[in-house]
Amino acid sequence: MQETEKIRLQKYLADCGVASRRKAEELIARGQVRVNGRIADQLGTKVDPDKDKVEVSGQLVGSIEKKIYLKLYKPRGIVSSCVSQRGEPTICDLIKDVKERLYPVGRLDQASEGLMLLTNDGELANKLMHPRYEHEKEYEVNCELRISNDELRSLSSGIQIEGKKTLPAKVRRRGENGFAIVLKEGRKRQIRLMVEALGNKVTLLKRVRIKNIALGDLRAGEYRELTAPELKSLRS
Repeated sequence: MQETEKIRLQKYLADCGVASRRKAEELIARGQVRVNGRIADQLGTKVDPDKDKVEVSGQLVGSIEKKIYLKLYKPRGIVSSCVSQRGEPTICDLIKDVKERLYPVGRLDQASEGLMLLTNDGELANKLMHPRYEHEKEYEVNCELRISNDELRSLSSGIQIEGKKTLPAKVRRRGENGFAIVLKEGRKRQIRLMVEALGNKVTLLKRVRIKNIALGDLRAGEYRELTAPELKSLRS
């Protein structure tokens, strides 16, 4: 009988939906993963999925039979992770009819709204979140004050925030006080900081697209499974 090929521990954890590969590496480095009862804190560790017993924080890990891919409209005031630090509602509180453990792909700050993706496919989540792939994310932004054409050009060419210039972005006007922006990077609170650098303030920030997946006609709090063409476009 042919033996099962061994795979890296972080890939196995990602395949099982425990976390993205990057987060799985952090769990391993912190000594939270055991293989056959022994702490496995080396990233080069390999496991046999059919023979080895893998545990994370004392919980047995097993392969996932069904992969889930959802898109969701995160409302303002909802935390974009599945764990609340101060008891606030999370995006996972919105998912009522899925028993599988899901993980958000990327983040939106609590005051922002719009498109989020959730899955238990750790490999795909890692690919979508890794900075080297530079996947486009599109946002609609409203500001407190009028945005001038010169300011729109500044947003497009790049602005210094926190000591580093932002990458060039696609920007188009949406009314006197608004604009749409397409980014290929995801620095924390990036759009808000860019607008603040212009002496203005964001009043509405909504993500409407991730790569080829659009928010579409979803309303705040609603979600649905990705269609086959949507999923194919994410993987390409």
